[in-house]
Amino acid sequence: MKTDIEQIWQHVEWIAAEPRYAETDRLEQCREYCERHLTESGWTVERRPFSADDQMLRSTNGINLVARRTSSAVADSRVFVLGAHLDSRENTPGADDNASAVAVLLEIARLLGEPNSTAVPMGVELELVIFDLEELGMLGGAYHAESCRQQNRSLIGMVSLEMLGYCSHEPGSQTLPEGLEGIYPDVGNFIAVVGNQNSGNLIQHFANTFQQVDQLPCESLQVPDNGLPLPPTRLSDHSPFWDAGFPALMITDTSFMRNPHYHEPPDTPETLDREFLHKVAEGVLNAVSELTE
Repeated sequence: MKTDIEQIWQHVEWIAAEPRYAETDRLEQCREYCERHLTESGWTVERRPFSADDQMLRSTNGINLVARRTSSAVADSRVFVLGAHLDSRENTPGADDNASAVAVLLEIARLLGEPNSTAVPMGVELELVIFDLEELGMLGGAYHAESCRQQNRSLIGMVSLEMLGYCSHEPGSQTLPEGLEGIYPDVGNFIAVVGNQNSGNLIQHFANTFQQVDQLPCESLQVPDNGLPLPPTRLSDHSPFWDAGFPALMITDTSFMRNPHYHEPPDTPETLDREFLHKVAEGVLNAVSELTE
């Protein structure tokens, strides 16, 4: 199986046509778009509405989309969650943040949902989640992580796809948190795999798989104490899973530490690197397929 960059790019352009922020009609349109493509790819999609307080203590309504392959859903089965948030900030079309990641998730769904797919899980159920309200404090991720904890699900791991399409080969294009300068490259052409103290095996699996993709540099980081000493490592829907005790990763192009258009109007598809995004998609597909086979 190979990912199709044209399919991915069509998703990026459609989703990032305009901003899609909390409780708006445009976000609902994008949600319906994702539902349709997941269903056409053979997945059963469930809407899971929730309400939560944002950072300003305002109650906000959200809807996570949870997709499963009916044939793979077995009671008490081990589960692996692959997710990406759909919402954007009000002033940005959010091509990198986070249409790039949703597009990759939809392409993986197309390939792994096909009836003749060779990656039908043997004992591990793959669950795809399109999270809502990430931009208001990872609220969709927190809701799903808490649901998994309350249900005592056998979650072997979770991966949050967070900004996958921005790449620069210029020296100095990559900034780093204090204390990591000189340990990691200052060129923003790598994909990053970030996990916590409980995610060592998951980090190794994804990093090894990315390193097998031709000309895709990969850097990994394992943070202690659920990332609290390094706050930027918590800025996606994986962090509530860390806090709930589950192994989880963030796969990212490092966001504002590389992309100058982060949370700004110029975060548009033409600023992204199609070749880089395609390679990242290949790595994610291969890692998820191997993990769930």
